[in-house]
Amino acid sequence: MNGTQPILLCVSSYFKGEAFLRQAKAEGCRVLLLTEEKIANEKWPRESIDEVFLMPDLSKTQDVINAVSYLFRSQDIDHIVALDEYDVENVATLREHLRLPGLGQTHTRYFRDKLAMRKKAREGGIPVPDFTAVFNYDRLRAYMERVSPPWVLKPRTEASTMGIKKINNSEELWRWFDQLGDQQAGFVLEQFVPGEVYHVDSLIWDGKIVFSSAQRYGRPPLSVYHEGGIFTTRVLPTESQDSQDLKALNSRVVDTLGMWRGVTHAEYIKASAGGQFYFLEVAARVGGAHIADMVEAATGVNLWAEWARIETADVRGETYQPPTPRAQYGGLMVSLAKQEHPDTSAYNDPEIVWRLDKKNHVGLIVVSDSPERVEELLASYVDRAAVDFLAVAPPKEKATH
Repeated sequence: MNGTQPILLCVSSYFKGEAFLRQAKAEGCRVLLLTEEKIANEKWPRESIDEVFLMPDLSKTQDVINAVSYLFRSQDIDHIVALDEYDVENVATLREHLRLPGLGQTHTRYFRDKLAMRKKAREGGIPVPDFTAVFNYDRLRAYMERVSPPWVLKPRTEASTMGIKKINNSEELWRWFDQLGDQQAGFVLEQFVPGEVYHVDSLIWDGKIVFSSAQRYGRPPLSVYHEGGIFTTRVLPTESQDSQDLKALNSRVVDTLGMWRGVTHAEYIKASAGGQFYFLEVAARVGGAHIADMVEAATGVNLWAEWARIETADVRGETYQPPTPRAQYGGLMVSLAKQEHPDTSAYNDPEIVWRLDKKNHVGLIVVSDSPERVEELLASYVDRAAVDFLAVAPPKEKATH
């Protein structure tokens, strides 16, 4: 670090990370934000940002390298942070180019590229659904003979469930390859494992998980995204076997993939047949879909703010001290709504601590000392919201602002 005030450059092609920006400023950092022109007027916490820099398109890597290198002439940047998953690879390239600390290009692939993370996890003995790269056709044919369908064709670097296709037979797969053409090498083919999907959100310091929260989705996100419906998730009972098994597996994933300091959002599936947990994917970011809001409501831990504290402590060579979490349980419900401004006043249980304020969306977070009460409330809200609000939109193949 040069001088007494760390300089953090935050890069985001989406409007998010306000709590990170506020906390970084509260920690005494000089906070710079690089974002896209079309979201310049979003409600960024301007009081916590020293300077905002705008570009027309942050996906153009060489343009970003040129712009940040020029910025470096007058700003002696200590750390660069990608607030959104779609900026992770460019930020890794910037770190390599400018020789700054943090995940570089190869290491970043373990937290971005679904093929790279699966290969690394399997090499470390972590259970993953059987998969193959989409490179060599002889290997693909051998895989299809060995692994019975259905399969899942996944984009290697898309976020969430975007672009994922469920494939029922080999003929269907070859038709998709015809459509994809040269883009097919950007996919991974994976065995479809029926089961319940879980996620673990973690803070890491010196290679060790210092805070984690294990949750279970209602319907699997893939089903909600492609078939429509209401998204839910809830915090698992701390002493449950699922919670303990998940956190142990998540610790192995973090260690195997080599996350040293930062935040992760990892997803797992518990197979309906046999009950084994399999690793699905992990990202070096805060979980989306308001999961971080639910974690904070239940535990008091703001993942965005703690990530900023980790980055600042790292720059200063200090030791990060995680907060002591509350031992409560949270549940989250989010859905598209047919109303532009849905009225949720009829949902008036005292456990409701948060309501989503977003056009054509409805969302609630509940908190209770009882995980059973959270389950009861979510089940009732899903049934009611399906009648009161639910709208369905066709799935996107790629992310848009």
